[in-house]
Amino acid sequence: MADSWEELFHKNRLIPPSSQTVRLAVENHLTANHGFQLSFSRLTVAHLPQDLSAGEGVAYQLQVTLFDRKLQHFFGKTWKSSSQKMKSNKISFNEVLYLHTSLLLPSTLVVVELVSLSTKPDGSCLSLGRGFCILELSTNRPEGLGTNGDRRLNLHRGSPRGLLHPSLKDSVDYGSLLKVIDGAHLDCVMKTHPSLNSAVHLLPEHALVSGEDNIPGLIPSPTGDALLRPQLLKMTPFTLDKLTISLQPSLEKFESLLLQLINADCQNTKQPEPEEAQRTVVIQERRLHVGVHNGWCFLDKPQVVVLEPIASGVRGQTDSTSKKSTLLKDSFATSSRPQMLGLRSSLEIKMANNQALAIVFQLEYVFSAPIGRETMLSATSTSRAAFLQCLRWGFWCPFQELAHWKGKEVQLVLQGGAKPNPLGVMVYSTEASVQTHSPAAVSAQEHSEAKDVIRFWLFPSLEKKPSTPRVSLRTKQEDVPRQRSTPSPSRKQVTPISPPESPRGPGLSLSQLAATSRHPTISHSSSALPWQQSFPSLLNPSPLASAHQLSHVACLAVSNITHLEMDLQREGGKITSTDEEGDHLQELPFTPIHAPVITLGVNVPSSCSVSSRSSLAHLFSAGFPEILDCSGQVAEVLDPTEPMPFDPQREEADLLQGNLLVFEFLAFTRIPGAGVEGDWPRNVYVTFQFYRFPPVTSQQLKLLTSDKVRPKANEALPCVLATINKDGSVNAGSPGLQIQFRVDDDFLRPREKRWFLRHLALHTMHIDVWDSESLLLIGSTAIELKYLLRQGKPAVQALHELEILTTEYVEEDTLLPDADQHLRSTSTAMTVYTIVRGRLHIRTGCIGCPADPSRKRAADGISSYSHIIRPREVTTGFKGGSLSTRNILQLNARNTVHEHRLDGDPVLLNRNRIGARDIIPDVQNLNTDSRRRKLDCMAAVHRLEAKENPKAADVMGLNPATRLIRDHQPSDEYSKAEGIANMLSQAITTQHLLYASLGSAEYMEFVLKNPFNVPQTVTIHSDDSELSVITDTEEWRYFKAITKTSTPVEENMFHVEEAAPGPRVYLRPKESVHIPLKYQSFLCNHTISVQGPSFLPTGKGSQMAKKTLSNIINAKIIKVTFRAEDGKPVAICQVNVEPTPHVVDQTFRLYHPELCFLKKAIRLPPWEGSTAEDPNSCSHISVHCSDPNIICQTRMLVPGQPQDVYLKVPGSPSPHIKMFFVMVFTDKWKAAPSQIWQMYVHFLERVDVRCVTGQRTCQSLVLRGKQAVRKIKCFLSHPKEIEVDPPGVFVLPPAAVQELQLRVQPWQAGSRFLYVNAVDVDQQRLVAAWLLCLSVHRPVLSKAFEVSVPAGNGRGSSRKITYTNPYTSTRTFLLRSDHPDLLQFREDKFQIGGGESYTIGLRFAPTQSSGSAEILVYVNNSEEKTEETFCVKVNYS
Repeated sequence: MADSWEELFHKNRLIPPSSQTVRLAVENHLTANHGFQLSFSRLTVAHLPQDLSAGEGVAYQLQVTLFDRKLQHFFGKTWKSSSQKMKSNKISFNEVLYLHTSLLLPSTLVVVELVSLSTKPDGSCLSLGRGFCILELSTNRPEGLGTNGDRRLNLHRGSPRGLLHPSLKDSVDYGSLLKVIDGAHLDCVMKTHPSLNSAVHLLPEHALVSGEDNIPGLIPSPTGDALLRPQLLKMTPFTLDKLTISLQPSLEKFESLLLQLINADCQNTKQPEPEEAQRTVVIQERRLHVGVHNGWCFLDKPQVVVLEPIASGVRGQTDSTSKKSTLLKDSFATSSRPQMLGLRSSLEIKMANNQALAIVFQLEYVFSAPIGRETMLSATSTSRAAFLQCLRWGFWCPFQELAHWKGKEVQLVLQGGAKPNPLGVMVYSTEASVQTHSPAAVSAQEHSEAKDVIRFWLFPSLEKKPSTPRVSLRTKQEDVPRQRSTPSPSRKQVTPISPPESPRGPGLSLSQLAATSRHPTISHSSSALPWQQSFPSLLNPSPLASAHQLSHVACLAVSNITHLEMDLQREGGKITSTDEEGDHLQELPFTPIHAPVITLGVNVPSSCSVSSRSSLAHLFSAGFPEILDCSGQVAEVLDPTEPMPFDPQREEADLLQGNLLVFEFLAFTRIPGAGVEGDWPRNVYVTFQFYRFPPVTSQQLKLLTSDKVRPKANEALPCVLATINKDGSVNAGSPGLQIQFRVDDDFLRPREKRWFLRHLALHTMHIDVWDSESLLLIGSTAIELKYLLRQGKPAVQALHELEILTTEYVEEDTLLPDADQHLRSTSTAMTVYTIVRGRLHIRTGCIGCPADPSRKRAADGISSYSHIIRPREVTTGFKGGSLSTRNILQLNARNTVHEHRLDGDPVLLNRNRIGARDIIPDVQNLNTDSRRRKLDCMAAVHRLEAKENPKAADVMGLNPATRLIRDHQPSDEYSKAEGIANMLSQAITTQHLLYASLGSAEYMEFVLKNPFNVPQTVTIHSDDSELSVITDTEEWRYFKAITKTSTPVEENMFHVEEAAPGPRVYLRPKESVHIPLKYQSFLCNHTISVQGPSFLPTGKGSQMAKKTLSNIINAKIIKVTFRAEDGKPVAICQVNVEPTPHVVDQTFRLYHPELCFLKKAIRLPPWEGSTAEDPNSCSHISVHCSDPNIICQTRMLVPGQPQDVYLKVPGSPSPHIKMFFVMVFTDKWKAAPSQIWQMYVHFLERVDVRCVTGQRTCQSLVLRGKQAVRKIKCFLSHPKEIEVDPPGVFVLPPAAVQELQLRVQPWQAGSRFLYVNAVDVDQQRLVAAWLLCLSVHRPVLSKAFEVSVPAGNGRGSSRKITYTNPYTSTRTFLLRSDHPDLLQFREDKFQIGGGESYTIGLRFAPTQSSGSAEILVYVNNSEEKTEETFCVKVNYS
């Protein structure tokens, strides 16, 4: 078990170098650290002296220490090597040491002592020094560093303590004063180690360490030397908030007693003077040092913050949007006296997930003491001096145990007294108050019970709960140090008070805070949350069964992305960096341009109904078709709110082996949203993929509303879905869309039914809902498949009501841009909002079907599903006749499996010596008898013409297929010889039909027999790299275990050479061996259908999904040839690969600017437990991508450390969609992917727009025509905030350029992202897409008003505002509001003369709840440019 922080701290305490030496190094400009690597190989003794003679139980050890020759001072820490025995007068150590130091002075030496270790009779260890060596780190040369390379150090007699003798004090050369042991020397290598510079913050200076030492913060190396090429753990930013310190018995008594003791001590050390009667020591400042320590040193300089006395009922709460603090006073706080010390702001630290990392706190007081006459200060000096004293300290390891502190307050007991501490300072004793007899002191019993405690909250920086996004009006308008607040007496809660921010002490370095999501997020974009986070949701998640949850364990997976930027700070209005040259970029949280992928917590919520009974009655009055079982009875209804039991044995023993799975899309409930119309969407279509069926893209579905039913004010009725025909008319048949999937023995492969049932029990199906007019993604949802399990029932059905969710980023409110806006843009906080766009009503059902005995399964041609391939004995010979292609085909047909699908004819390819990869597509289709006969006839005609007229044999008029056959037409003699060879090769060829899917390894064993009476060395060659021989014995044993193949495993069976065509195996005469083979493909076809709805036949009420499997992997023929020593084949194994689609576990849909690399990180949840086949499966996580042009990798970290999948996708032009698959493996040998993710990346053209709320901003876009004439219409994601010109359908001629004018008028400040799609209305296809990146600022307020409106009376309130036309001419003005639901105007438009006044009538809508709101009123001109902006604060009471 790894050492704890406390053990590491006590073991690794160092003696610091002399301050005089440090000062000398600074004067010589030796301040830069240099890393060194010292390698001690062996110690040799030519003539064994008597004192070095070793018994059998004596071992030897090297002890290394740093020594200052000038001051005769040992410093640092003595490092000890492992004990070794002496063999043949030699001791092999092979130890490697590392250190970094800036004391590159000639006086700095490395002393290496040889120590013998033996055991005393009493069992204790006896250590005796046998000699020592001296190594210089630097020389007197100008470069200062010692010579790199091999060293041979003489072994001196005596002990290194002899270096402290006074006679050696001023000696420069020890050679004449130290006696050397003849023939004894130590071989070592010293060289600089620049790679250590990346890890110097993890090690204290002058510390001698080896690569095997436990250094928290470093990733352990598989080689055992972690410092050879240091790799650091990823640091995660955390925030300390609401930090308070309670001192016992109380803050007032503690400080009073402390001052009494200090003043008494001052009186005891000097003579009192009359004028000093009132000049006592006082407390000037209270500080807290906070730093992260790894047991060796602080990872960074501790931050220093100033604490302030606060009452016990007041706790600091951080406002994440304004990055300031407020104080919330509890109602039970009765005393206004300070009871504790508190930090009014938050503190950010960076940590890695390591159990030996600790947060160290040190409470330090700054005292102000009087200066007496005996001091040497002049009269102009101040009469008081300050000194520091540490009072308490403590440490806390967040990751030492399970993270029970998440979401809870952490309480840590502080300690004091004469104990070693990381800061190396004297600490005020905790027993001081007990030993004194002062009246303020408490009893010993009370002191033992009460403890000094520090309390705080710790969470990742972006997990902070955001406070209300609305701050006071004066905070928005004024930038003054003091802030006032006038709480309304009618408010139930105390209005937050905004005191000045806590002053910062020296060394204070607070990072800006970032906001977090209000909900767990599910959508289709890059993430902004730090990938180090793994935490529960702050609020209850929306009821969604997420498809993004891994099915193997119920754990949270949060995806995110980071970006490297320079860490700049503002000092005096200038941009400064911590180091002008050579400063490393620091990794900061980066907010991408889109919302993150949705992830949910541990519990998967049920898709229960939230609609009222009246809504459900309206829904089912539409007359949807019933789901009936085979006997015509209505299927049993399951309740999705109840738990679903799963009994695999009961499912497998069901007499109805077939299953007809039904997905019926019934209705869609609109939910009004900001920026969109109330009747949006009008038409929708859905996309999803069930199991390994092809992806489904539905046709257009019309949202039908009923005029007979009037919905209530607060209730939205579901709109029944109806299919739309190709001509645009609504289908008059049964409403809804029903899609069926038939899963029976004809569809399933052998042994696949158990996996299919497991898929239904554990997985969810991802569904995307699109607007079929604009082709914009409305949102995503997921449905649990476990309610499709029948559990022995004839048929089941369940009604699901799923929330359609999407996410949006909103940046915090910003003022109008100024000269420093670009500096704040890198650190502004983004809040992720989960938006419910609607609710989708789906009915799922499963109908049991009896098996049809007359239908033959596709896999019945295989006698048994065996992984062992045995060559079939050839009992028939050649019957004579012509060696034509037809005869060869008949011979080949007797050796092949009956039913298989191939892209080319193997015999035709072998005959003409053409590989399947070299054939053009036209030739690959020549696999039918009719086309082959036509080609033979054409070839015969052209040969006849060539005999009659050689010039007529012009091949230019032939099609490519005929030219290919003609070019490869051999002579008659060659055809006969080749035919015989083909016939003989077919006799030794064994064919095997293989069903393969993406990423899954298919294991097989070929029984190879030596037919000769002499030994043979057989070379195995595969013509495809995806089919390989398993040469690793451990891998072979693993695949035999998972396939339950009971054949022997032979160690060191194969001989592998680099230049050989394949591995070789030695066979004895007539011997048979099993050759392990593995087929695995990571490549597939990435073509996707064009974005837009499909046009499925609408004659029936239900749609049967296509049973043809999607051609993700191409079918192929792979030959494995076993050649003897003479190069002739002994046996041939022909593997016919039959592709089968794979299961998609998760679907991610990402949006990104065009022609830019998408850098994405997806957090993997911890795989709890391991499989039976591989107990260590959780420690072997690897990933593969189906596209070789995409970088996909993951890094193995220490156990317990979160692991991420990193993606780097090259950009494409807009509106291209790139699709690929990511396979996640949890076993070492990658037998089968545990997860397969389908990734869609939509590339859009990015347009940046800077604007002000309430004011119109124009932006031009360019749309270019293609080859054909198109009818185009532009659609907007937020039509209430964007307008486009032309607004309707326009004609785009070929190669023409059409300018689109956008008019953006946002109502919400911050950074937002909107979408514009140009759609071909005839073909319903996307032509172009734009991503609008809005940077919206608040306007400058002209006036502010405050009004009180009664709540709950059902009536609103009217007010008036007088506005005066500042112009001399008549003007027309428009009135706008950012909250039209709360405020309406008497007239939205008015016209007044120059200098005249107009009364604006305001009508505030009634509300049922109390609270407050700030409403902005814009007075715009006719061009929608803002003339004035008023802020009205409405208090509802």
